[in-house]
Amino acid sequence: MAGLGDPPGGTPEGFPGGGEDEYRSVVFDESFVRAARLEEFSAQERIADHAPAVRRRTPLRRAGLSRQALILVVLVAVAVGAALYMGVRHPYQSPATQRPAEPVRMTVVPLAPQGEVPGAQDAAHLYAHSPAAEFRTAAEGVPLPGHHRTAHFSDGQVLNALTTAKHYVVRSALDPDVLGGRDVRSVRVLLDPDQLEQFDESFERPTPDGRNAPTGWLLRFDPARAELADAEIRVHGSMRFTETDASTLEVSADHTMVYPLRPPGDDRAEASLFTVRRELLFRFDREDLRLQQTQLVAAHVQAGPLSCADDSAGHLRPLLAGQTARTGIPAGTDPYTEDNPTALCGTLATGAQPEV
Repeated sequence: MAGLGDPPGGTPEGFPGGGEDEYRSVVFDESFVRAARLEEFSAQERIADHAPAVRRRTPLRRAGLSRQALILVVLVAVAVGAALYMGVRHPYQSPATQRPAEPVRMTVVPLAPQGEVPGAQDAAHLYAHSPAAEFRTAAEGVPLPGHHRTAHFSDGQVLNALTTAKHYVVRSALDPDVLGGRDVRSVRVLLDPDQLEQFDESFERPTPDGRNAPTGWLLRFDPARAELADAEIRVHGSMRFTETDASTLEVSADHTMVYPLRPPGDDRAEASLFTVRRELLFRFDREDLRLQQTQLVAAHVQAGPLSCADDSAGHLRPLLAGQTARTGIPAGTDPYTEDNPTALCGTLATGAQPEV
């Protein structure tokens, strides 16, 4: 019986192997078909005789593809390398690498007058007859110095430090709300967070211990004793900057400020001048520069006319026109107690007062 693959009646006689042997020369086996390249002529190529049907890719094009892959790999490697480099040399150090802010060292020295405090109805008259006659007004008296890049800080970072220091000087000594004791927040927001606990403690429990005197952080008058007689405050001084190490900038500010004062609520009372010499030292790390805040390192304040017997740590209690310094001495100093600076008091020179 014929197999499933044989024709009916079996294989024809005289033809061994059937029709397969007859067409073996023209039948392609599977391996030949797989190895064959099929090429089809385009219409244009069929018109032009002997034109190649398919444009073969040359070794140069295959090499071009390899170059693209190589370029892509190189770009990825460069990007990863840059990310790693920026992670190691990030311009703003992580909080863990920042040096903690030091407690502020502050000194407030009252200057007692040698006689009566001179006064006049017009504050402009007092200014004209005082050493402050040529001083500028308010923030104009706090100009920024010329600045330049340092070894590790750009020109913009130096300018940022100077601007932040100026803001601190202006807000802490020239803002009427701060001077009147109505505001402290505008100064607080400029401080490094590490110093906020000391700042808050100073205002909660004022102490003349060189660390917790509100008048070391800012200037404010006892509202029961004095108020501004005129909005014009005269200022003169300078600012300087220096790079102390690869991660720290310091700015020093030295200004003399003159305030026209009178008794609170008495517009008819004579005005008098109150003078403050204030030296501040600020420190900036890279995080402070980024956040536009500062670390106040030291504050040295000389102010008068004041009475040495009055406590000047919490508020300044000026002597006004016609008043003289009360008899008394500064608060006692205990040499057996740590962090208790010597109580200081000076005498206000006659030449520092208006000649009226």
